[in-house]
Amino acid sequence: MFTGIIETLGIVKNIIKEGENVHVTIESSFASELKIDQSVAHNGVCLTIVDINGNNYTVTAIKETIDKSNFKNLKIGDFINLERAMVLGARLDGHIVQGHVDQTAICTNVIEENGSWVFSFEYDSSLNNITIEKGSITINGTSLTVVNSKKNSFSVAIIPYTYEFTNFHTFKNGTVVNLEFDVIGKYVARLLEK
Repeated sequence: MFTGIIETLGIVKNIIKEGENVHVTIESSFASELKIDQSVAHNGVCLTIVDINGNNYTVTAIKETIDKSNFKNLKIGDFINLERAMVLGARLDGHIVQGHVDQTAICTNVIEENGSWVFSFEYDSSLNNITIEKGSITINGTSLTVVNSKKNSFSVAIIPYTYEFTNFHTFKNGTVVNLEFDVIGKYVARLLEK
């Protein structure tokens, strides 16, 4: 379980394909604090640590993860948002995030507004995921509030801290991002289907 509050940025150092799996090595400031078999969210994707070597650690993404996330687009040198699993009894500063990416979206617009930024995204609404005005959304693992919610698009407003300390500062038109829709909203939508 995660909160969507990004701890640090990691840098992709190596990518090795093995069958349908991809092993990704990431340089991180907290690598020395990790343990093998620990879960960390990478751009919102919960992955298990399989190797640690100094400031680098490695995770393995399977086909399901690659198909549903922006991991298929990762390149060496990319910045990746990192968050360790929440500690029982800690404050829930963001919202409940499972680390299970539902689908990707495409950044369609970035507007700077006197010290903050508004990012707009489009996604495939045929997968039955929805946003609601002022609801929660996780973009590349970052817990955010939805504005301008429409059937297949929405926007979020970003403060300078989030812009600088997450990979949002690398987004431009056409950037593919990971989305995890609000888990409570997903359950409500499923109940309404019945």
